[in-house]
Amino acid sequence: MKRFAFPIPVRLALALASMLGASAAPAQNAQDTVSRYWSDSWRGWHFYEDPLPEERERPPLPGKGVSAAPPARPAKAPELVEFERLQKTLEDTRNIAIMRPTEANVRRYMELESQVVARASYFADVAQRVAWATPALDPTLQGRPVNAKALEVFEQTELADRSRSIAELGKDHVLFFFYRSDCPYCHAFAPTLADFQARHGIQVVAISVDGGPMPGFPNARADNGIATTLKVTQVPAVFLAQPFTGKITPIGFGVLSESQLLERIAVVFGPQAEAMLPGTMHRFALPQEAP
Repeated sequence: MKRFAFPIPVRLALALASMLGASAAPAQNAQDTVSRYWSDSWRGWHFYEDPLPEERERPPLPGKGVSAAPPARPAKAPELVEFERLQKTLEDTRNIAIMRPTEANVRRYMELESQVVARASYFADVAQRVAWATPALDPTLQGRPVNAKALEVFEQTELADRSRSIAELGKDHVLFFFYRSDCPYCHAFAPTLADFQARHGIQVVAISVDGGPMPGFPNARADNGIATTLKVTQVPAVFLAQPFTGKITPIGFGVLSESQLLERIAVVFGPQAEAMLPGTMHRFALPQEAP
C-alpha cells in the first residue's frame, strides 16, 4: 500500500485545526460560566444553591379522596321507551292538528288516538280478568256491594250490627235533642227520635231552647245554658253525651233519618273518631243520674 506524504506546512495546518477543535468546547463552557457569574451577581459572592428536591406525589387530603365516577343509570325498560315515544308522538300529532287542522292532519291524529284507546281498552279487560280471579283485588268485594241482592244483605247485616253497638253504647251514653216548640222541623224529627230510642235502647234527652213542650217527650227539660255552651245555633240538633265523663260530641243538625243516625253514631263512636276531629268534642260536668 502506498502512503501519501503531506508537506510540512499542510501537517502544521491540520495539527493546528485539531487543537482548535479540541479546545473549543472548554473555552465555550468557561465563557458560559463567566457570563452566568456576571448576570447572576445578585446571588452574592458566597452563594451556595441546594440541589432541587425530587418532586414527590402529594398524598390526598383526608376526606377529599378522588371522586368516583357517578354510577351509570340503569337502562330503561323497552316498554317505557316505547310508551314515552308513543306519548310524545300523540302529543305532537294533536298539536299539529290543532294548529293546522287539515283533513290529513286531523285524520292522522284520530288514527293514532284510536290505537291508544284500543291499547287502554285491552289493558282494562286484562285488569278485570285479574280482579275476577283474585278476590283481594276485586273492588266489588270491598266495602259496600254493587249487586242489588248483595246490597240488601249488606244493609240488613250492617243495621243489626250497628243496632247492637248502639244498645251497648246506651248503657252509659244518651242523646241530647235540642229543639224549639215553634220549629216545624223539630216536630217532624221528634217521632223518629222516639222510635229510635225504643228500637235501639239509647235514651233521648229532649232539651227545649225556648222552654216549650214537644209531643213524645213529656220529660223534656228547659235549656240551662248548655245550648249556648255547645254553640247550638240551629235546631233540631242531636249530640251524643256520656254523663260519666262529660264528653259531648255533635251528631248532626236538621232532620235525620234512622239510618243516618245509626251511621253517624257508629262513626262518631269509632276508635279513631276523636283523633280525626278533636275540635268537635267537648267535655263538661254533667249530672250522672238519669233525668
